[in-house]
Amino acid sequence: MSTTRQTVSFLTQRFREAGIHPDVRHGQNFLIDLNLLDVLLETADLGREDVVLEVGTGLGSLTSKMAPLAAHVVTVEIDSRLFQLASEELVDCANVTMLRFDALKNKNHLSPTLIETVQQRLRETPGAQLKLVANLPYNVATPILSNLLTFDPVPVSMTATVQKELAERMTAEPGIKDYSALSIWMQALCYCRIIRTLPPQCFWPKPKVHSAIVHIVPNARKRARVSDVEFFHHFIRTLFQHRRKFLRGVLVSMLKDRLAKSDVDAILAGFEFPEDARAEQLPVETLIRLSEAFRSATAHA
Repeated sequence: MSTTRQTVSFLTQRFREAGIHPDVRHGQNFLIDLNLLDVLLETADLGREDVVLEVGTGLGSLTSKMAPLAAHVVTVEIDSRLFQLASEELVDCANVTMLRFDALKNKNHLSPTLIETVQQRLRETPGAQLKLVANLPYNVATPILSNLLTFDPVPVSMTATVQKELAERMTAEPGIKDYSALSIWMQALCYCRIIRTLPPQCFWPKPKVHSAIVHIVPNARKRARVSDVEFFHHFIRTLFQHRRKFLRGVLVSMLKDRLAKSDVDAILAGFEFPEDARAEQLPVETLIRLSEAFRSATAHA
């Protein structure tokens, strides 16, 4: 097993030897602050019952640190050049499955092959639980984290480096600009924390933005309040496409094929919202109840 420490000198040497450069299209920014790699791992708290999913293998430095701690690591890398370099670093890691393709089928779905591989590793490990641990490429962080909440089984935790702006959106409260459909989706189903903010110099090459380590813990009690997760996801995403418009108008428009205006008004009357209420002002708990009310009404329409 490789014990290489991912430093700027190591990375530049490996890239130079291979005659390649980091690809900005794939969000290739490598975490070079070794203390922060330890923070990421400590937060993830890996154990021998854990099957770990890593999206963005890179050169395999984080992968090689996780392998001795977990039952199995499934790591996926889209870049064939990095896949080859990581394969050399991880050649002795018997409990690592390396995949070379896009982790996403599209923005709303994970790759079927990735899903099948992770589920197979979970079946092979008695009592296994799934965790995501990754230095996520910025361009796929949102769909990866969002889609894993509909994975079967749902991860017990997700620990990742992401763009600081994304971390702030996931943890945002009502009434501020960062409060979004993503805020509602994550907070309705999970506990979300920002563990540490990371300046650009923690990475090579330096990104133009700050990053953050986030720790996300899906919670069964929270999830139980949402009877139809797919309906809820669609409901809040559609609602927040017009977050600053009056709530009644948005609901009438989005449900015009299923509910009459009078039906919408009857449901809203039970919430006693002011006439100028907007989606961006409503707390998570209220939006869950609102979604449930309209789900029930449309089911019987």
